[in-house]
Amino acid sequence: MNSANQSVKPITTKINENGNLEIGGCDLVKLAEKYGTPLYVFDEETIRTIAREYKKAFSSYPKVGLLYASKAFMTKAIVRILDEEGFGFDMVSGGEIYTAYKAGADLKKSLFNGNNKSFDELQMAVELGVGLISVDNFFELALLNDIAKSNEKKVDILLRVTPGIECHTHEYIQTGHLDSKFGFDLTQVDDAVELIVDEYKNLNLVGLHAHIGSQIFETSIYYDEVEILIKEMARIKEKYGIDLTHINLGGGLGIKYTEEDVPPSVFEISSKIIDSVKENSSKYNLELPEIHIEPGRSIIGTSGVTLYTVGSSKQVPNGKKYVAVDGGMADNPRPSLYQAVYTAEVANKPNIVSQEKVTIAGRFCESGDILIQETILPELEAGDILCFYDTGAYGYSMSSNYNRVLKPAAVLVNNSQSDIIIDRESYEHLVSLDVIPDRLKK
Repeated sequence: MNSANQSVKPITTKINENGNLEIGGCDLVKLAEKYGTPLYVFDEETIRTIAREYKKAFSSYPKVGLLYASKAFMTKAIVRILDEEGFGFDMVSGGEIYTAYKAGADLKKSLFNGNNKSFDELQMAVELGVGLISVDNFFELALLNDIAKSNEKKVDILLRVTPGIECHTHEYIQTGHLDSKFGFDLTQVDDAVELIVDEYKNLNLVGLHAHIGSQIFETSIYYDEVEILIKEMARIKEKYGIDLTHINLGGGLGIKYTEEDVPPSVFEISSKIIDSVKENSSKYNLELPEIHIEPGRSIIGTSGVTLYTVGSSKQVPNGKKYVAVDGGMADNPRPSLYQAVYTAEVANKPNIVSQEKVTIAGRFCESGDILIQETILPELEAGDILCFYDTGAYGYSMSSNYNRVLKPAAVLVNNSQSDIIIDRESYEHLVSLDVIPDRLKK
């Protein structure tokens, strides 16, 4: 079965009677006119569809916790949608915990993760009742135990481990190999367990957690990850008599950014994971654990697009033609950071046959501010609206005010209705946290 992450475009994308691109029943050109550009647009139907595909894909297994990886894109509206769909949240900061809390999410179904959690963040997680905390290192074990003790609570934890798996993805988004800033090396697990058993009486170890990377196209790697973790769970049971009940496999399923990309479906990875859990649990004589999965990009990436307005252009003699838009690396740093490749379409000219090779440049004062290298599009004119697909993940969440440019607005579209979910910044908002010391005031 196919799933929505295997499409370049949101599932409601079409060309409407005006000859413009439409998503969620909303004309993209009219959205640009109403809200301005750059503009993030999120299709609610695509978000809910992929969330339900995850639930269906894992429905044959008795104990599954689906946690949305909040770092991909998180607002109170997105939290509401995924909470309604039965998801918990994989959170990596106090800000993400607070957002989920303010949106009314069930924090008992959620997880706090990360490699350098602060005292205040751990305190918040304990006080607000976050269901699980994935402990990343020895320093955090001691800190969390002290916090739990002072709050007179016993906290359920996972140990995050590095399973020694390398997936074929960009080196910056490989997190499961041995040389990583994340988690305990498997040779350190015994020391951690012994501290929990002997000293840290306010911590309750319930399982293991690993994350093997991002934008993953291989299904076999999930099978291997499960085998390594369940073997380790069996070893801990034999040596310490601890029955671990949870296995968190992280996220990482890839999406289709270009027509050349061939990501597996949600159903393919769920089948691989479930088969491996059952086979290895039987092999190592363990009860079936509760499986936790942390999809982020695969839920929100395909659901989101970014709209830009075309501005200036430059033809280099005997070279490239550059066409500039009103956004760039501050609202989508992934092309600069990861050499990410995107697909774009002209929202007001979708029926015109593509004919001109152009490089889409951003507006920021960096030579590296290039959004797409040499793509074929209809001849572009100032005022055209460009739609960049698959920007829902790590666009807004990694955005900045570089060059003191304002962050864009974001809208949610559904059934021909559009609603603001993030207001566009104003210049007053931009300077609202600036402080001039008294000695510098006129």
